[in-house]
Amino acid sequence: AARRHIPTAVHESNAEPGLTTKMLSKYVDIVMVGFEESRKHYPHPERVVVTGTPVRGDFFLQTKAEARQKLGFTDDKPVVVTSWGSLGAQVMNDYMVDFVVRECREGTPFHHIYGVGQRYYSRVLEALKERGIDLADYPDVDVREYIYDMPVEMAAADIVISRSGAATCNEIAVSGTPSILIPSPNVTNNHQERNARVLSDRNAAVTIVEKDCTAQVLFDEIGRLLADPERRENMSKTLKTMARVDSTQRICDIVEELTKA
Repeated sequence: AARRHIPTAVHESNAEPGLTTKMLSKYVDIVMVGFEESRKHYPHPERVVVTGTPVRGDFFLQTKAEARQKLGFTDDKPVVVTSWGSLGAQVMNDYMVDFVVRECREGTPFHHIYGVGQRYYSRVLEALKERGIDLADYPDVDVREYIYDMPVEMAAADIVISRSGAATCNEIAVSGTPSILIPSPNVTNNHQERNARVLSDRNAAVTIVEKDCTAQVLFDEIGRLLADPERRENMSKTLKTMARVDSTQRICDIVEELTKA
């Protein structure tokens, strides 16, 4: 299309360009990116426009109080949400078994919604049983195969713990939810860690690489964050300055402008 002088644009959600975007960025009219920090990775920064990455409108629909009410939380306990994607992550779910055991034995100090992922759900339930944990005795620990209503959970959450794919990082930014990000090491060009660092380098999230992560490390980090509401408030404020809530409109406007060229 570029060679035929047809207007062209690409959008890159990850913090650093992948192979395809890197190649095409030399030819297209405009490169649209998710975060300001992404601009420096392109050979023609004058062609780069920060649009943000579109997220579902559901992430804008409820306040924290409304989300907690939908989830049936009537007390003042903080809410922690952990999610490892639709299929799950073996290493992290192994850590999470130890994590759940500890939180149960310490009296469930927070509401915990835990999305295991389809591949490891039955394995996690069995491992908890083997460790003497009957989840029926711990109603504040909600272990699910998958979290289907993430906009509600994220709005209610005081802390989200997850991988750091581009979509997840943008959902966290839009919702302004403090997070602990454990990037997947099994991705091309380590792009998940680069996504996470965009947030944590501005103190808007905590990044822990998987090789340094254990149930103890996670539990301690959650404790520090929950004990420091001022830090979490600052994280939330910074996230909201980084997010582009009108990214869908920005992208549409750019495409329409290109068609007039």
